[in-house]
Amino acid sequence: MHTFFKRIVVAILTAQAKFLLRRHQPKIIAVTGSAGKTTTKDAIFCVLSQNGKFVRKSEKSYNSELGLPLTILGLESGWGSPWRWLTNIIKGFIAVATREPYPDWLVLEVGADRPGDIRSIARWLQPDVAVITSIPDIPVHVEFFNSPHALAQEKKRLAEHMKHDGILIVNGDDVHTQQIYEEFKSVATSFGFGGHNSFVAADAGIQYQDKRPVGMHFYSEHSGARIEVSVFGALGKPRIYSALAALAVAEVAGVAQEAAADALVKWAPPPGRMRLIDGVRGSLLIDDTYNSSPAAVMSALDTLKELKGFKKKIAILGDMLELGRYSSEAHKQVGEHAKKCTDLLITVGFRAKTMGEAALSIGMPDMQIREYEQGESVRAAKEIEADIDKNTVILIKGSQSMRLEKAVFELMQEPMRAEELLVRMDPDWKVR
Repeated sequence: MHTFFKRIVVAILTAQAKFLLRRHQPKIIAVTGSAGKTTTKDAIFCVLSQNGKFVRKSEKSYNSELGLPLTILGLESGWGSPWRWLTNIIKGFIAVATREPYPDWLVLEVGADRPGDIRSIARWLQPDVAVITSIPDIPVHVEFFNSPHALAQEKKRLAEHMKHDGILIVNGDDVHTQQIYEEFKSVATSFGFGGHNSFVAADAGIQYQDKRPVGMHFYSEHSGARIEVSVFGALGKPRIYSALAALAVAEVAGVAQEAAADALVKWAPPPGRMRLIDGVRGSLLIDDTYNSSPAAVMSALDTLKELKGFKKKIAILGDMLELGRYSSEAHKQVGEHAKKCTDLLITVGFRAKTMGEAALSIGMPDMQIREYEQGESVRAAKEIEADIDKNTVILIKGSQSMRLEKAVFELMQEPMRAEELLVRMDPDWKVR
């Protein structure tokens, strides 16, 4: 979409969205952070919707100055079509002119690619609840900020512009969000694995069924109570963090903790976020192809290492983008960590070659490292297919532009379910 046309569309849709918010006065839950926004947003939506709340959430990752008004108005993206955007504007005016029933709760994802992004949105959004997930030392999008601290300051704008009686909910294990918590301590609550948090995950681990991993299990400890929580379909600590955030929001929304935990059993993982998918020849795939950052890759590799019951553990890792000056060192660190967690490391992209070189430099055998160019993920998948079986688990992860979901498609047992299970299966993505 051309810049001038986009500005006009954003201005009109934002004005329409502001009008609907003033008219209907829904409770707004805004979720931001550098990792886990979409998963956390979906967990919160699941808990509220399963407990009788009339709620709407951001679809997919609609978290920008354009995506938020679309969600508030209940519209879909027009992608690159001017006609679809004009249709959206017309539908927006219809929504403003009519008095259709409107959700009592909105769960909105708020992103920040560049300085000022969140400030400009938060000023008019003014959430009732602000949730900040995590801000790793080398987060995605950091190339547009002077430092991770500068990015954290941008995320903090959401808390600064809450309503006067707003509540802040933060990941208390993250050093950057913990600092934000301290600034807003009188109206804040925290979640995490550390005992200092208000909502604590205890005795957490991978849940198995018939010796195959099916999800995560933990106990939520809050205000003296201990509640068992199981979440299915995906792996990793980030999923537990998202579940804890949802439990914290449940308390604010007046939903009992037991009821919230029951709802989370039905929480389906979003595509491309550590999702468990049956692979060819009885293998298991961990599809983490939505995006990538150093902390997220490290966490995914730790999960791969922790898995029991598999004789061969493979990681297909693509370039991590938008890291700026941190890029080379970050890829090196991931490669060194991958040596400890995998039996076969496959890299895709010229930046990811640094991972293989780093793994080799600390003793990983050359025969256990394979390198491919960007766009060769399908070839990489095809070349390992004959060597995998029911004792093989494969982690697949890379930044969005690497399109590693194509490798997942090649290796999944039921490719006819790709549109249901994988990211970027929309017609507009398939032609890119």
